[in-house]
Amino acid sequence: MTVRRIRTAAATAALLTGVAACSAPGDSEVGGGADSVVIGVASEPDTLSPLLGYGKDGNSKVFDGLLARDADLRLRPALAKALPEVTDNGLTYTYTLRDGVTFSDGEPLTSADVVFTYETILDAKTNNTSRSELDAIKKVRADGDDKVVFTLKYPYAPFAGRTVLPVIPEHIAKGQDPNTGSLNTKPVGTGPYVLTAWSKGEKLTFKANPGYWGGAPKVKKVTMAVIKDDDVRATRLRSGDLDGAVLPPNLAATFKSDGAKKTYEATTYDFRAVTLPQGNKVTADRAVRRALDAAVDRQGMVDTILDGAGRPAYGPLPVDTPWFAKGIEREQDLSEAQRILDDAGWKADDDGIRVKNGRRASFTLLCPSGDKVRQDHALAYASDAKKAGIEVKVESATWEVIEPRMKDDAVLAGFGSTGDPDYGLHTLLHSSLAGDGFNNMARYVDPVVDKALDTGRRSSDTATRKAAYDELQRELLKNPGYTFLTHIDHVYVLADRWDGLTTQVEPHEHGFASGPWWNLETWQPKK
Repeated sequence: MTVRRIRTAAATAALLTGVAACSAPGDSEVGGGADSVVIGVASEPDTLSPLLGYGKDGNSKVFDGLLARDADLRLRPALAKALPEVTDNGLTYTYTLRDGVTFSDGEPLTSADVVFTYETILDAKTNNTSRSELDAIKKVRADGDDKVVFTLKYPYAPFAGRTVLPVIPEHIAKGQDPNTGSLNTKPVGTGPYVLTAWSKGEKLTFKANPGYWGGAPKVKKVTMAVIKDDDVRATRLRSGDLDGAVLPPNLAATFKSDGAKKTYEATTYDFRAVTLPQGNKVTADRAVRRALDAAVDRQGMVDTILDGAGRPAYGPLPVDTPWFAKGIEREQDLSEAQRILDDAGWKADDDGIRVKNGRRASFTLLCPSGDKVRQDHALAYASDAKKAGIEVKVESATWEVIEPRMKDDAVLAGFGSTGDPDYGLHTLLHSSLAGDGFNNMARYVDPVVDKALDTGRRSSDTATRKAAYDELQRELLKNPGYTFLTHIDHVYVLADRWDGLTTQVEPHEHGFASGPWWNLETWQPKK
């Protein structure tokens, strides 16, 4: 769920989150047009293939899933005619496909396409690092051309939400290597838009799909201009070079007096946290991790770094979700941080940095270069840690440099999935995924947390699941593997010339799929 993970073969729900070069849209796109939109985003993925993780949480503009989510994140039918029929005590889910749906190449959608999609993702030879999210599936089969039946290994309460995963055409993908095939850069789907051009590091261009089963979109052309620098994105939006952009809160605030622009703020599950790897001699010490948790000023980060557009993160789940464990909220407590370190034998040296058995309480914190919000979080974290006697050395680097070092060095990372706590917590914390790429980056191992995750995943009783996730969040206070900092609101600014724009509660990944354009295909021009 890190930005780098989006850029690798594990690209997820957002179309445009990663690291890319700065560019402008071509002259033909400047200012957009009556039926076109030019959006400035920070980055792009390496793949548009759902087989490798793209679009797995829904809202892909090129593909559809069996189900989709509405503005309130409630599940609704998409490629399926209706919500699934659930039988056998939650072990069988049956979907009936919508009539008359075709892929953008004109070929009809059938149940075989759905079966092929899921079976290929579940194949260990496919490089999909989100495969564990479909662990509950025992078998998927076609029942005629219009029915798909999933048989589960165990009752999995949030399974229906997993079927927002995009469906691909078997007739195109079957003969390809899913890891290297043309579907990665030349997608064919049933969605409202069709990719027409992709200039890597510059822009992606889409046209409306006239045969879209939901009706031809009124926005006929969409250009996603890849502009890495926040300031440049804001400047081009102000000049009319862009119709909209993703912006950090401080830059979005500069458009408040612009009557031709409208600001949209989306609450999210997206949090920033510091990974505290077990392989590091300092962060492996539970006392150091607990002291860091007590030393951090979360509210200060929200106020100064996010300009109020966010909330303190006391754990991986935001405070306003019903799954949040009440009572774990906490303020900065430097006295407690110092007490924890004293009791554990970490004594202050002459320069104020603590030492134990000849080892300084010092470690490196890697931060992705070009991400000012993360850099500011990292510097604030280092400042807070120093007050407790812990030295945090902030170092900016590309994800290519960070990835091989994250076993031993801390990382200012971003995570968060919407829909159900299992969606984000299992990959973040379960010991079976420790060191599995960007899953469980901290290589966190805690039997209590594992048991809670397994209970939450395998139980269909809401009260049992709530108790398990409460226990998990309280265990993270006793044995933190990450220092959770803030939940970040996503801020967007767009020219005010379309009706129908709304936002959803968003995951960490955001760009084309999230934001006010999550329902781009339903926009109407202002009268």
